[in-house]
Amino acid sequence: MKKLMILGGLRYALPVIKAAHEMGVYVITCDYLPDNIAHRYSDEYCNVSIVDKEAVLEKARELNIDGITSFACDPGVVTAAYVAEKMGLPSVGSYESVCILQNKGRFRKFMAENGFQVPNSKSYRKVKEALEEVDYFHWPVIVKPVDSAGSKGVTKVTEKEQLAKAIAYALEYSISKEFIIEDYLEKKGCSSDTDAFSVDGKMRFISFNAQLFDTEALNPHTPAGFYWKATISQAHQEELRKEIQRMVTLLGLKSSLYNIEARECTDGKAYIMELSPRGGGNRLSECLEMATGVKLIENMIRAAIGMDIIDIDEKPYQGNWAEAILHSDESGRFKSVTVSPEIEKYVVEKDIWVKEGDMVEGFSGASNTIGTIIFKFEDASFMETVMQDIRKYVKVNVK
Repeated sequence: MKKLMILGGLRYALPVIKAAHEMGVYVITCDYLPDNIAHRYSDEYCNVSIVDKEAVLEKARELNIDGITSFACDPGVVTAAYVAEKMGLPSVGSYESVCILQNKGRFRKFMAENGFQVPNSKSYRKVKEALEEVDYFHWPVIVKPVDSAGSKGVTKVTEKEQLAKAIAYALEYSISKEFIIEDYLEKKGCSSDTDAFSVDGKMRFISFNAQLFDTEALNPHTPAGFYWKATISQAHQEELRKEIQRMVTLLGLKSSLYNIEARECTDGKAYIMELSPRGGGNRLSECLEMATGVKLIENMIRAAIGMDIIDIDEKPYQGNWAEAILHSDESGRFKSVTVSPEIEKYVVEKDIWVKEGDMVEGFSGASNTIGTIIFKFEDASFMETVMQDIRKYVKVNVK
């Protein structure tokens, strides 16, 4: 029986565990939080921090694993690449290439050096140095940790006087205590945040969607919904496809699932904002499987443990699919989720992660998500209308 180590124990790992068990794979989950939900469903649990590369490597060797992955769990991606390289296991690419992709500062530098469209940016460790270089940027700017996901620590800054506060917030969420400042790119329409797949370095599956935000949330930069009909123009989609392939080739990446964020901007250019060799959060691969029938998660497992990858071919979306990320506007005790009767018939799946009376927090980041609703609409225009004004149709009630 093949052994797969999964780094991270959040619920996003559950479909990976389920698919692995259906394939007859033994699953080991790993993090330092034994009460995380995924550990209830795995075959074995290791209590070790997933950012401690050497500790994870020691456990992986002890357990004689056949593969390692970090699905929808950004902190474990670098560790998974390190362990795979040290043990000679199947990997998405070299440890060095993965480190470039997982550090926003290094990623922006790589893009600039290789002629990709990239915002003016610079990473820092010293706050004083950043504050002395405010005129290097075209304002407004975005301040982020270089090594955090889920929109944690991200701030749009419009006034130079606000920069120090935004830097302090970013540093709270940076493992390496490093942050990046970059020019804010004004979107045209919606950005795209969805998953893709390469086989032996060739992109075989690339998808685009519309990523939505809740401007009234505590953190308006945290994704709050998606629908699988991109607003990015076809011309820019084709350009992005070529640039994604060029990036994968330059970095020597092999067979992998990716989460890719891209956007079309008012400056007339299209940008790859992030390309991470892992499945995206917010159940993106699951939604894509519903929309296309392509088994991205199963094939990610196959790649991780050295099995043949099967049936990875890009297919059109079958219907009008969308997802709402359920969240509360404020802290309180969860009461219920109300869905308007007007759209109830389009609900494919309602997945609520909390019970009535549970404490919930305001939506300051992806970790405050309390569930998802997946829809399949009959009409694309109606889907866009609903998703662009989802507060009118779906309400999270707290008391």
